[in-house]
Amino acid sequence: MRTVAILALSAALLSPASGRAELVDKPLSFTVAGSEYAGNLIFDSEHPAKRSLLLIPNWMGINAENLQQARLVAGRGYNVYVVDMYGKDVRPTTMEEAGAAAGSVKSDTPLMRGRIQAALSTLMTQPHVTVDASKVGAIGFCFGGTVALELARSGAPVPAVVSFHGGLATTTPATKDTLTSKVLVLHGADDPNVPPKDVAAFEGEMRAAGADWQLVAFGNAVHSFTDPSANFPGRAQYNAVVAARAYTMMDSFFAETLGAP
Repeated sequence: MRTVAILALSAALLSPASGRAELVDKPLSFTVAGSEYAGNLIFDSEHPAKRSLLLIPNWMGINAENLQQARLVAGRGYNVYVVDMYGKDVRPTTMEEAGAAAGSVKSDTPLMRGRIQAALSTLMTQPHVTVDASKVGAIGFCFGGTVALELARSGAPVPAVVSFHGGLATTTPATKDTLTSKVLVLHGADDPNVPPKDVAAFEGEMRAAGADWQLVAFGNAVHSFTDPSANFPGRAQYNAVVAARAYTMMDSFFAETLGAP
């Protein structure tokens, strides 16, 4: 019953455009250092989207809930590649397992960047949909938001990235020579996982890099404000009002940076 309720809330929040065909879900893997990373490409085969997104899940990795979230995002006019950052045999089922999997990636910035760059290359060259390099974005949630920002910092040719309640700290800050992506950070103003010093450091980093960036701090919001299953008051908690605002800002940002649907 809990999963049904979560998906119903997500559907209400991300209600896709009407009149679109049923979405296609294709397995799509990439390989780094001999290891396979197994994601999913979700798209409308009858009405091909002009815009394409990498979607990096939260620390739980790929599961039924974030695949449903990806379908709902795709229904708004995007091809969505749900990225596997852990490897095809790593599918956390507990917070402890998720923490270990995410920690191993976050502790190694070159490894993280290598995996998400490989995912981007795979999206660009896969045979299922035509991808316009000028209309590619990346979005990530929590851990995934951190990854999306590292993709931008790496200098990858992705026009725009959005971080939803992601970590902002980095070991390898962006520079004027590396950062070309436009950046939108959607942040819970009371998120205990992202202290004010990290926010200040991020803002300083963006200014020093001469970035085109925005950071929106939502009042009365903590970590995981878009996740209907998050229920740790004061730490990580769903906020339907803030989530709706955040998704609206995402669509507006991509309309500006990637073009209309």
